[in-house]
Amino acid sequence: MLNIDRLNQFYGGSHILRDVTMEVPQGSLTVLLGRNGVGKTTLLRCLMGLVRAKSGTIAWGGQSIEALPPHARVARGLGYVPQGREIFARLTVEENLLVGAASRKPVSEVPERIYSLFPVLKDMRKRRGGDLSGGQQQQLAIGRALMSEPQLLILDEPTEGIQPSIIQEIGRTLRRLVDETGMTILLVEQYYDFARALADRYWVMRRGEIVAGGAGAEMDEKGVRELIAV
Repeated sequence: MLNIDRLNQFYGGSHILRDVTMEVPQGSLTVLLGRNGVGKTTLLRCLMGLVRAKSGTIAWGGQSIEALPPHARVARGLGYVPQGREIFARLTVEENLLVGAASRKPVSEVPERIYSLFPVLKDMRKRRGGDLSGGQQQQLAIGRALMSEPQLLILDEPTEGIQPSIIQEIGRTLRRLVDETGMTILLVEQYYDFARALADRYWVMRRGEIVAGGAGAEMDEKGVRELIAV
């Protein structure tokens, strides 16, 4: 289980994260909802060690990780798909995927399980990442994160700028990872319908605070929609 307790972060004089406390149960898909600019990406960057939280604790599997650098968190089983994908445009699809394994257990070939999740990547494995469509790049970014064999996969708005058919495909793949492999997923989203269809558990962030949460099946449509409305 991922436990976040009273996490605080500041940018200059702005209080970005305000005593954020939430849990991500193991073997589940948890969604964090919130409009743009409320602190969701900052929270994920704190979880991965890319930004050091000013105060509070982060524990994964019962062990504190807030003092660990990013590569050590990956070694502990955390995988991260950042907003905007951040693939290597000049590397081939295959090379992008192999880079994803370098932080834990370097390999010379992409496992077939990655291509089974995203068949388009196998078809395009010799093409440069920059030549792929936005949806294909998002699948590549997820595949690259999976190359490190994470136990916890963290995704920052993977539906942003993606055509509906690939959004549905990504959703099915995430659900499959949880149901078939027992992976734990923390998905940051601002689109209610996509989140509602996938969530085992949800949290809502507003102005840097957690303001609502519960079981995905009990997500209150009107209340949550109002909280994340622009």
